[in-house]
Amino acid sequence: MKPDFAKCDGLVPTIVQDAASLEVLMLAYMNEEAWEQTLATREAHFYSRSRKKLWHKGATSGHVQKVRSIRIDCDADTVLLLVEQVGGAACHEGYRSCFYRAMENGAWTTCAPLMFDPKEVYP
Repeated sequence: MKPDFAKCDGLVPTIVQDAASLEVLMLAYMNEEAWEQTLATREAHFYSRSRKKLWHKGATSGHVQKVRSIRIDCDADTVLLLVEQVGGAACHEGYRSCFYRAMENGAWTTCAPLMFDPKEVYP
């Protein structure tokens, strides 16, 4: 079985969770090529909608995601990756998770520590 890429114009949403803590690290999209590369390498690959190309997570930063388990939902149109996050941070902004903001008392606050300075990692 593989994702039904035809349902969403060739892309399927992909939720990425830490395999040990189950913390949600990010949401990205896979096309069929990203799916095949992920299966072949056991490292997360996605399709970058902004750059319109295949993206190997961590290729620039070194913060790769080693895939420990792959799951697919009942409709075969969403993928869940359980990963080991190398380097501790999944977010290109320097946080462990892309979900580092929380609504508190009607205002957005940062609810996680910065793990690296993106200016030092992405020239």
